[in-house]
Amino acid sequence: MSSLDLVWFRRDLRLHDLPTLLAAADSADTAAAVFVLDDRLLRPGPRSTFLLRCLRSLDAELDGRLIVARGDPVTVIPALARETGAGAVHVSADFAPYGARRDAAVEAALGDIPLVRTGSPYAVAPGRVRKADGGSYQVFTPFRRAWLDHGWRAPADTGRETVSWVDVDVPGLRVDVPADEETGVELPPAGEAAARARWRDFVVDGLDRYHLDRDRPDLDATSRMSPYLKFGCVHPRTLLHDVRGRSDDGATTLRSELCWRDFYADVLHRRPDTVRAAYNRRFDALRHDTGPDAEDAFAAWRQGRTGFPIVDAGMRQLLAEGWMHNRVRMIVASFLTKDLHVPWWWGARHFMDRLVDGDIASNQHGWQWTAGCGTDAAPYFRVFNPLTQGEKFDPTGDYVRRWVPELRGVTGKQVHRLPDGPPPGYPAPVVDHAEERREALARYGEI
Repeated sequence: MSSLDLVWFRRDLRLHDLPTLLAAADSADTAAAVFVLDDRLLRPGPRSTFLLRCLRSLDAELDGRLIVARGDPVTVIPALARETGAGAVHVSADFAPYGARRDAAVEAALGDIPLVRTGSPYAVAPGRVRKADGGSYQVFTPFRRAWLDHGWRAPADTGRETVSWVDVDVPGLRVDVPADEETGVELPPAGEAAARARWRDFVVDGLDRYHLDRDRPDLDATSRMSPYLKFGCVHPRTLLHDVRGRSDDGATTLRSELCWRDFYADVLHRRPDTVRAAYNRRFDALRHDTGPDAEDAFAAWRQGRTGFPIVDAGMRQLLAEGWMHNRVRMIVASFLTKDLHVPWWWGARHFMDRLVDGDIASNQHGWQWTAGCGTDAAPYFRVFNPLTQGEKFDPTGDYVRRWVPELRGVTGKQVHRLPDGPPPGYPAPVVDHAEERREALARYGEI
């Protein structure tokens, strides 16, 4: 009788460069593919819709053999293991706070059936990049140097044929992938094939100028790989391997951006409290606005109705695409925390609700970096001027005009300052930036 293991997919919705499959092939004659819809993670919104589409794509690659179950993995995975007679359950290691707790609980519930962790969603797994004395890095630049010195494995040589997949009957446990919600959000194509196609296009058409154009939201100059990295439709190791040997500025910048992802995962791994709390706890004493006026300002920010064109363009892009250009993410985060004085975690929560690529480590620590309470203390006194930021990074005004139709009649870079005042239908600025900059610095000065 042939042996069978389970391959439990989570943030690794692909078949190429997946070390988990090598471990499963070495362990058993056959394997069953499983995904558990966890209601604690499956919240309504564009990210869940994109996930469901990725699952359909993976199921098609497996010829309909993907077992989709719904419920608490702590009960569902052991039940599936017992029902199928699995000898082991194979996963990619999860280092996020919830994922690590969940996996420990599943491992305990499995009893004698091992939970085998092979690989991770990162080029270098959290905890591996260390100082010479064994300590952890708190600042990105020295982490990046050590990360580059550490290096990463070559891509795993895997595909659909690596494992002998079987479809097993699991009465009462299997469910259909839910239908898409009507979110009104224009999402990218889902799945591994789409990820690989997008990456190939970027390498050919965008990588050479990436270092020059990546801060220009008016250009399609970023890789747009973040949704695919979020769900593991492609592994960062694959991307790094494809630019191996390239030392040009575009490839160097791309490696640095991928390193940020590993850095924030490492920070969150050793400081899981920073999901909700500031990395630098001194900033707990910072005064925030939280009353009715702050709620109104927060609503205007969410809706893209602040009267600051680059801010409103970014927030409307988020509503329309479930994605926002990274430079604009920093601008809108600075505006919320330093012009409106709203707590950073309000904005972080909104981003996690709306972003297709919402990654808890990168999101929370990106917000803390902008708010000044994160791993790098320098930005606390850096207050982005939304007018000059717009003029610098959207010099033609095309980005603003694309997302704020009320301003399409304003030509050139005038769209950022509106010297003739806001046109009909567009709000006046909700605050005076110069005044709020002084207020922000005064509040920082108090602590």
